[in-house]
Amino acid sequence: MAQPDGKKIFFENLSGAGKAIAVLTSGGDAQGMNAAVRAVVRMGLYVGAKVYFIHEGYQGMVDGGENIREATWEGVSSMLQVGGTVIGSARCKEFRTHEGRLKAAHNLVQHGITNLCVIGGDGSLTGANLFREEWSGLLTELVEQGVIEADAVQKYSALHIVGMVGSIDNDFCGTDMTIGTDSALHRIIEVVDAIMTTAQSHQRTFVLEVMGRHCGYLALVSALACGADWVLIPEMPPEDGWEEKMCQKLSANRAGMKRLNIIIVAEGAIDRNTKPITTDYVKNLVVKCLGFDTRVTILGHVQRGGTPSAFDRILASRMGVEAVLALLETTANTPACVVSLCGNQSVRLPLMECVQMTQEVQKAMDEKRFEEAVKVRGRSFENNLKTYKLLAHRKPESELPTSNFNVAVLNVGAPAAGMNAAVRSAIRVGISEGHKMLAVNDGFEGFYKGQIKEIKWGDVGGWTGQGGSLLGTKRTLPAKHAEKIAEQMRKHNINALLVIGGFEALECLLQLYEARATYEEFCIPMCMLPATISNNVPGTDLSIGADTALNAIVETCDRIKQSASGTKRRVFIIETMGGYCGYLATVGGLAAGADAAYIYEEPFDIKDLQANVEHLTEKMKTSIQRGLVLRNENSNENYTTDFIYQLYSEEGKGVFDCRKNVLGHMQQGGAPSPFDRNFGTKISAKAMQWISKKLVETFRQGRVFANSEDSCCLLGMRRRALVFQPVVQLKDETDFVHRIPKEQWWLKLRPLMKILAKYKTSYDVSDSGQLEHVERNRPKESDASVAM
Repeated sequence: MAQPDGKKIFFENLSGAGKAIAVLTSGGDAQGMNAAVRAVVRMGLYVGAKVYFIHEGYQGMVDGGENIREATWEGVSSMLQVGGTVIGSARCKEFRTHEGRLKAAHNLVQHGITNLCVIGGDGSLTGANLFREEWSGLLTELVEQGVIEADAVQKYSALHIVGMVGSIDNDFCGTDMTIGTDSALHRIIEVVDAIMTTAQSHQRTFVLEVMGRHCGYLALVSALACGADWVLIPEMPPEDGWEEKMCQKLSANRAGMKRLNIIIVAEGAIDRNTKPITTDYVKNLVVKCLGFDTRVTILGHVQRGGTPSAFDRILASRMGVEAVLALLETTANTPACVVSLCGNQSVRLPLMECVQMTQEVQKAMDEKRFEEAVKVRGRSFENNLKTYKLLAHRKPESELPTSNFNVAVLNVGAPAAGMNAAVRSAIRVGISEGHKMLAVNDGFEGFYKGQIKEIKWGDVGGWTGQGGSLLGTKRTLPAKHAEKIAEQMRKHNINALLVIGGFEALECLLQLYEARATYEEFCIPMCMLPATISNNVPGTDLSIGADTALNAIVETCDRIKQSASGTKRRVFIIETMGGYCGYLATVGGLAAGADAAYIYEEPFDIKDLQANVEHLTEKMKTSIQRGLVLRNENSNENYTTDFIYQLYSEEGKGVFDCRKNVLGHMQQGGAPSPFDRNFGTKISAKAMQWISKKLVETFRQGRVFANSEDSCCLLGMRRRALVFQPVVQLKDETDFVHRIPKEQWWLKLRPLMKILAKYKTSYDVSDSGQLEHVERNRPKESDASVAM
């Protein structure tokens, strides 16, 4: 298939020939580690390096022998979807001793290994850095003992280290998300959603304990994702007298017709005097003070298990490739680095800067400087905590500001999972800001028909976990009904508009902006949040709903591939949604381990199809048993899914047989993923705060009047930041015929998918190669953790 030209062609400038790279997983396991191992092995082999597995972590490095084995391309097949780590992980006391590290150095030198890729937590990475610093001294010692030749000191003079953080706790500073965190959130939310149905039946209170001995990220984000009544985390212990406040809140919620209560406790939760708060203590408290039927559920190692989520597979694959690039570019003077995620970008940070900051968090907690601990943990964590407090704890009416502004919220376009979480967030933040919130049913069709009513705090309880659009959504555009919409705006005195939807929502805002010249009613602050499974909205790298759809695609691809296990060789042709946007096919293909993904943005012809069939035939003859080919629904009007299926069936005769599957609307359904719940919740809260600010700025002579470009914006995530962009300025970036942005960041992931599928291709590394420093406090706008 045709390739976009890169600014820097990777395999022409960087070569791994003559280098040996070893990969190990250490400390606690995390889902996605296997995807990282697979990416390191395949990228390493691709550039001509020798790649070794070190089994059982540092213990295997110390013991040597069969624990250090050369890796092959086929050896990492079928491990992308497997949880845990197939090369094993172990805690190793011996490596902490000088003698143990001496043995490890000898074992690495025997295999000519001077490049280490370590996947683990801060302890594992600290150990790797110490090993690197001692390396030359260890080699000198081995020469003195007569174990290695003197020239080996010169030949293997430097040990290069690159780390990737694998930890479900997300407790490492410097990265927005660690490998395994998103999958652990999936396990927690699956359990919470299941518990909520039984709790509702019996009017019960559930106290759930989640992992996080020193970090409350899992507890905090899962509380945000399920709308928990109370959360207890180690970084921010509750104020003295919290017991009474918690019981009052639970009681008030029950009085408001809520049939259940959820309390989430991190395993390391403490009070202000650093005394542990246990689930049993919380349960006994609720029973004693309120008499509620209360149950405790400890999730335990369920959180570590299961299949990695689509997010973790993509994150780990990107980090694995970046780690190999970092090892190839490193010199003797380059400090050990860790590959991190910042916003939507892979970055390299000095390992020890990150470790020191992570240790600072614990020190601040030990010294009871809790506010500082939250700040050092990172802006993403701090933002989560602020958002949770804003949405979970309702202020009494007497304490609310009175703005006298009416703000309407509506959904437009096709439903997307996470829309309801965004609506809930907007309603509650709006009420907290003192606005009267109005809900519009059925998009602009409902708007001009007058389906507008006030919506209260309690009306959106339990909305975060529900798929689809509870407000109702239609594709109707406002231009034809502008007069009736203006009339409804006058009737309900609407002062601002929040539109949550896909490409149609952008078209709606452009039409309303252009109609301002005719209708003064449209001269109000308007904001759009991108929500579509296709992820085809200009001005944002990600849309609400796309992650849920990706997970649906990946889970289905896993099942389809498994259906062929033990049978003859088989290739599956899978059609995904997305209109003309190939995001789902490309990123789903990367996460599912596809051999090819056909999309509109990258034109292909019969020669490309033939080359793909031949490539797959060759792989089938030598190694793999199952092939996976994804096709975006509108990738080509002539090369349909049926055509590709028939072509592969005919050309693969005698080598493999073929099956096809059109995924259809199952990509649009289901409960939203943790990512979509939190992404929707956070960007919606930010949008409402922007609307409040604009309302104050544009209120003159007793009314709101806003007609500037920057009063009609889309809030999107661009690389590392959440940015408000005037919709008028996005027109030049948009292909309106095919309903896609003219430039799309994820196209850079396509060569990565092909490299991991054994194609020779060019790889643009223009974003790679820069070692940055850890920022203690990023600029305010860049709290855009793509994660949560």
